[in-house]
Amino acid sequence: MRTGLIYATTMAACVLAGTSASAHISLETKQAMAGASYKAVFAVPHGCAGSPTVKIRVQIPEGVIAVKPMPKAGWSVDVVEGKYTGEYDYHGNKVSSGPKEVVWSGGKLPDHNYDEFVISTFLTDSLKPNTMLYFPVVQECEKGVSRWIEIPAEGATPSHEGKSPAPGVKLLPKP
Repeated sequence: MRTGLIYATTMAACVLAGTSASAHISLETKQAMAGASYKAVFAVPHGCAGSPTVKIRVQIPEGVIAVKPMPKAGWSVDVVEGKYTGEYDYHGNKVSSGPKEVVWSGGKLPDHNYDEFVISTFLTDSLKPNTMLYFPVVQECEKGVSRWIEIPAEGATPSHEGKSPAPGVKLLPKP
C-alpha cells in the first residue's frame, strides 16, 4: 500500500510539473460578443524557463478599438498608436486610428508567481461571430523571450497543443 501511495504522489508531481511547464498566457474570459465592450484579462502563469518576466507586449487585432490598459503598480504602460485598415463607428464617431499594441514594462514578475494584465476594449461589429479572435503576446524575461503568437489557420479548430498559442476569445453574435 505504501508503494502505491508513493507511486500516486510521484505521478501527481509529474502531472503538475508538466502542466506548469506547458502553461501559456491565456485570456480569462473565453467568449465575448462582437459589437460590445470586452475586458481582456491576460493571465501570465510563469516566466521564461525560470527567469522573471520584465515586459509584456500585447498586439491589438484589427477590429478591436477603444483600447485602455489598466495601470499596474510597479510597471509602466505604453500604448503604440497606428492606423486601422478600416474605419469604425464608435458611439457615433468615425475612428480610423488608435492603439495597435499595449506594452507593460519595468516591473518584475518572478517565475513562480502568477499575475494578470488587463485592457478594456470594444469589439466592433466588423468582427465575424462564431470565430476566434487572437491577441498575440510577447513575454520578455530577464533571460529569454516567449512568443505566444501562434494563430491556427482559418477554419482550423483552435488548439492549445501548439508550442506557443496566442490567447484567443470566441466571438459570439449579438442576441
